[in-house]
Amino acid sequence: MSDSLEKLYKYVEDNKQYMIDQLREVVAIPSVSAESGKRSEVIRMGHWLRDRLEKLGAKTKLAELGNQEVDGKTIPLPPVVLGQYGSDPNKKTITIYGHYDVQPAYKSDGWDTEPFTLVQAEDGRLIGRGATDDKGPVLGWLLCLEAHQKLGLDVPVNLKFCFEGMEESGSDGLDDLIVREADGWLKGTDFTCISDDNWLGTERPCLTYGLRGNNYYHIEVSGPSADLHSGVFGGVVHEPMTALISVMSKLVDTNGKILIPGVYDQVEALTPEEDSLYNAIAFKNSDMTKDLQFDGLIHDSEADVLKSRMRYPSLSLHGIEGAFYSPGCKTVIPSKVIGKFSIRTVPDMDIDTLNKLVIDYVEDEFKKVGSKCSVTVSCIHSGRWWYSSPNNPNFVAGANAIKRIFNIQPDFTREGGSIPITLTFEEALKANVLLLPMGASNDGAHSTNEKLDQFNFLNGIKLFGAYWDEISKL
Repeated sequence: MSDSLEKLYKYVEDNKQYMIDQLREVVAIPSVSAESGKRSEVIRMGHWLRDRLEKLGAKTKLAELGNQEVDGKTIPLPPVVLGQYGSDPNKKTITIYGHYDVQPAYKSDGWDTEPFTLVQAEDGRLIGRGATDDKGPVLGWLLCLEAHQKLGLDVPVNLKFCFEGMEESGSDGLDDLIVREADGWLKGTDFTCISDDNWLGTERPCLTYGLRGNNYYHIEVSGPSADLHSGVFGGVVHEPMTALISVMSKLVDTNGKILIPGVYDQVEALTPEEDSLYNAIAFKNSDMTKDLQFDGLIHDSEADVLKSRMRYPSLSLHGIEGAFYSPGCKTVIPSKVIGKFSIRTVPDMDIDTLNKLVIDYVEDEFKKVGSKCSVTVSCIHSGRWWYSSPNNPNFVAGANAIKRIFNIQPDFTREGGSIPITLTFEEALKANVLLLPMGASNDGAHSTNEKLDQFNFLNGIKLFGAYWDEISKL
């Protein structure tokens, strides 16, 4: 280990409370992008990051993305915070992506503590909305840079930063910005690094080399011009809800098998070499059921659970808009309902081909119902799957950095979720993208009592420094 890294590691440990207090400061900003009333807080968080980068000597730019319509109001989109530190032509250049917006959170949702007040628990949990997704990792990069400066250490790479404030609400405008800035602010990127996912488990770090895509669909079924009284019209007219539920029940079975013909025909074949990888990954079904507090896994073997999560498509039903869902008893017949579902896609599934399969199948199944209601099927948005090579030098550097910090070889995994911007970075910047997680699998991102373990936070900051050092050797 180099003397520089030893000094960095000691600095992190000696200043851990300062770093936790910095996390407390950013968690306290309720930067919820999904709520128009908190848009000013999201923008405030963006300005906080800009100011912090400038104090570290970075050049910055707030890239404005215009406005959006929400609930009949025109509100500004949060700016993308662009930063640049160092421009040495003899050093590699890394573009670091993260997001500073968070999911909504209220104590009444079931939180044990106030969501936007970071709680430092005795067992090492740092509890607060955004702690792991994604304020902890974003802050970690800045704290790593600050540590280098305070220790008088050379930063061995050039850094470019791209922090957005709409990741939790669709990343409006970000793709176009990255494409525009590929030959501008982000020009010269050798590698890209994203820390917006988590370890597969709680004990072994991982590197992510694949992400599933996501196609989101609406099935709109319309009948009478207004809601009806079931006592007068029940059994008299064709009801939109009855037809919708009948169709939605034909999309997926209770064991997760997608019932739409042709979907699995697009999936990349499982090779014996890939098949063997799943048994070597540090993962236990029992850990997942413990976190879920629900013994409801479809598959008995760990390998089958991982394959279902990482390399096979899935279809999930999400809800019905227009249906009565409040407490109490209401005997209304809805005049129009919208069923919502999504399909997580994998290599080599094509978006347009999948959309045609889905729309044709739903329309055909609706005809079989024999309802006089009308149906419209549409894909609301889609995100492409992403797949890389764990043998790329970027991944080799990440793996070597993990071994230096945790003294263990990381798992190489594919993630079940989607980060659509990954592919945009790769294609626009023509640079490999590494997903380098900070948090553990049980952090509860998007859930109540979201947390980031102090162990992961502090070691994540060290890991970022080791990663920069490994990249400098390429």
